[in-house]
Amino acid sequence: MISLYGKTALITGASRGIGYGVAERFLEAGARLHILSETKAALEAADALGSQVTGHVCDITDGDAVSALVASLGPIDILVNNAGLERITALTDMFDPAPVVEETFRRIMDINVTGTFLLTRAVLPLIPDGGTIINTASIWGKTGPAWYSAYAASKHAVIGLTRVWARELGRRGIRVNAVCPGWVETEPAMLSLERLSEATSREADDLLEEIVSAQDLPGLMKPADVSGLYVFLASDLAASITGQAINADRGEVQS
Repeated sequence: MISLYGKTALITGASRGIGYGVAERFLEAGARLHILSETKAALEAADALGSQVTGHVCDITDGDAVSALVASLGPIDILVNNAGLERITALTDMFDPAPVVEETFRRIMDINVTGTFLLTRAVLPLIPDGGTIINTASIWGKTGPAWYSAYAASKHAVIGLTRVWARELGRRGIRVNAVCPGWVETEPAMLSLERLSEATSREADDLLEEIVSAQDLPGLMKPADVSGLYVFLASDLAASITGQAINADRGEVQS
């Protein structure tokens, strides 16, 4: 068992999916948690996780909301930037009309890139020397899937932020890494699958089989299948690892 006893972590986007799975693993490792999302689902998730967890409602793209959040927190040993938005943003109108695509594109970039930057910049004074920042990127931050311009661009940007921050913060002993999950059975991923099915007139099960067959290891991952990597990167076992974007994708992308 990897121990995070005595550590306090802040996990964004933790009311469901990968973020919630990471929160469960961090609790098992002994950490105290602050979790947040932009809805009251964060409060419900905190109640479900137990007394070691405090829930916060915050839109990380809102500077005033971020300032109010930071004012309510104490020292943060581990920051997990997991909040993100995944939607189709095709160049053509095959999925959505232009105004919808453009609005969606901006919102994805605001949350996945600008929000991640704003929150990290605000929380940084709370992170002691030797602390840890873990960003959730994606294997799509290393590839170029059709129809996901904003999401892929944002995750390429998250990997870029990870590398830059590792350079900036290394002198303080703060390690910065990114986790790049493959397809994980979460609500956003399944919504994307449904939309692809509708637009391509293909069965969702067939699309899913095609996705899974591209992996070296079979089976669609669940949040628990990737959350262990976050615990490792947050621990002293990863003391010499920084500036890395590490895949957790069952071999779908070998890089």
